[in-house]
Amino acid sequence: MRSIFCWILVCSSLALAGDAVNVTLVVNDNSSLSRRLGAFYASWHGLSPQQVCRISTIEEETINRIGFEKQISGPIGDCLRRNKRVESTFYLLLTQGMPIRISAEAKNDNASVDSELALLYLEMRGAKIRREGWVDNPFFRRKDQVFSHPGVPIYLVTRLAGYSFEDARKAVERCRGAKNIGRVVLDLKADNDDEGNSWLRNAGIILPEPRVVFEMTPKVLAAEKQVIGYASWGSNDMARKSRNSGMEWLAGAIATEFVSTNARTLKMPPYTWTLGDWKNPFSYFAGSPQSMILDYVWEGVSGISGNVDEPYLSQTVRPDQLFPAYLAGRNLAESFYLALPSLSWQSLIVGDPLCRLE
Repeated sequence: MRSIFCWILVCSSLALAGDAVNVTLVVNDNSSLSRRLGAFYASWHGLSPQQVCRISTIEEETINRIGFEKQISGPIGDCLRRNKRVESTFYLLLTQGMPIRISAEAKNDNASVDSELALLYLEMRGAKIRREGWVDNPFFRRKDQVFSHPGVPIYLVTRLAGYSFEDARKAVERCRGAKNIGRVVLDLKADNDDEGNSWLRNAGIILPEPRVVFEMTPKVLAAEKQVIGYASWGSNDMARKSRNSGMEWLAGAIATEFVSTNARTLKMPPYTWTLGDWKNPFSYFAGSPQSMILDYVWEGVSGISGNVDEPYLSQTVRPDQLFPAYLAGRNLAESFYLALPSLSWQSLIVGDPLCRLE
């Protein structure tokens, strides 16, 4: 059943949204995990051989700018041209086993690989992209816009990832038959006037009251039932002590946090590791004490956004754009990118781009 957010114009337009034919899958032939994930996803959605771009790049999580252009963006662009899929590709789906970040060579020219690749469509059409800082996302807040080319001149880039092949596979499988039911959990940070709390409040106002769990006190919400969406401050809420949320996630559930380094690595922490303190380096994992997005995938979400490095609060995913879009029938990729202010920056979005509530 369609959500009450589905205005007549929007719902009729959403029926034209992208499908499996609009996915181009990217596989790193140097990674057995990437190859395995690629084979699974291509079979799951029945992708044609022309919808798979095979590249050869490093398995390390950080790559320099020259390596990114020669091993990742250049070969993907060549593949899209060769297979005549520059225009018909809406969603670039990366696989775990390839770099997640481009290292900085000058001030503010570092970025996530995924976010940089969102601009590949523009570059192939001759646009010159500045590397310093972020680039405004032309799809941000365009809730009435059908995503297509050339009207929206970017690719929507997501990634298949998990602490294991099984985690990533299950996240995709949970999307099949996902229902538009359940509640969106919005956990504010108490006594805080930052914009993030305003976006969480706005989401609580826009969404229908019976579908919202809203927490404004110092209490940290945990172990909520029937959760289809979740947004919070993650480990930036000092009241939160556990890396596990304890939520009961419904099939197709998505999540986001206002956390600057929660996608700093896709490697699994030790079972004994928990959220730490910036003042205590011994509490760090992969250079940070902050929460990790793949913990949520391990728990049962189908999609989540994070950041490979400091994005600044103003450039994080907006829950008041994300959840209304997703509950109105947008797929996972379109919902996250409608809520993301910037590209060529720090975001990394995990999940099947086609995941959608019915």
